[in-house]
Amino acid sequence: MVYDSIIIGGSYAGLAAAMPLARARRNVLVIDAGRRRNRFAEHSHGFLTQDGARTADIVAIGREQILAYDTVEWLNAHAGHATRTDVGFRVELEGMDARTARRLVIATGVIDTLSPIPGLAERWGRHVFHCPYCHGYELNQGRIGVLGTSAMSVHTALLLPDWGTTTLFLNDSLTLDSAQESQLQARGVAIELVPVDRIVGQADVVLRDGRTIVLDGLFTTTTTAVAGPTAASLHCEFAEGPFGLTIKTDAMKATTVPGVFACGDAARAGGSVSLAVGDGTLAGVAAHQSLVFEHY
Repeated sequence: MVYDSIIIGGSYAGLAAAMPLARARRNVLVIDAGRRRNRFAEHSHGFLTQDGARTADIVAIGREQILAYDTVEWLNAHAGHATRTDVGFRVELEGMDARTARRLVIATGVIDTLSPIPGLAERWGRHVFHCPYCHGYELNQGRIGVLGTSAMSVHTALLLPDWGTTTLFLNDSLTLDSAQESQLQARGVAIELVPVDRIVGQADVVLRDGRTIVLDGLFTTTTTAVAGPTAASLHCEFAEGPFGLTIKTDAMKATTVPGVFACGDAARAGGSVSLAVGDGTLAGVAAHQSLVFEHY
């Protein structure tokens, strides 16, 4: 069977991309490996009508609604390399037969790499966060830390005083210029020069000089890489973002490879359920219209 579209990734962006295609009665196959980026966070915040909902529940409801359309199929599998064929694209699957579609939507998300500080990864998504808009309010204006990793850490530290008393840990990862120091001072951000040794307790920072800074939450940025080999195997262009490479797309989520669209965290610097859903919807609409008008 040749599907109208294969969507690689069944999380927020992929589900959103499937919806307009399903409602246009197109044959859609969603391939999902079950590795949501935000699987470490129990609850999602800031998504209209779903504020505070369990992250897994949002995905489960979305999947149930998508599969209610009889032209949609779901396959639990790892998608591999893809190649162009006379009718579209052939997607290799791990341990299964390949599948073919006229269009591809890549919504694989990204893989996060955290700083190798003991205790950091174990608290990721629970007491260590990346997005103040997603998790800042729940810290109840408490004690907040920012673990320095890059220049983006200054940006985060300047935002966070709206959510609590903020300390920026430079951690030998960045050097402040006079303008940055003035901005941080104006926002009331404390600057800690001593490097971090480990994270203990809820989100407490133990410094190399033996001091412990007690915190209610800690924010940091990660280095990201697009999950899965599909985009690279098709020679999609990538763009350098503030956290790592993302798949390059135009305003309608078309990649540089005709017939291939990309959305969600794999195709934008972000990490928000709301943005992923909007991005996926646009990709699904664009993929459908390209089928109707037979253009790329």
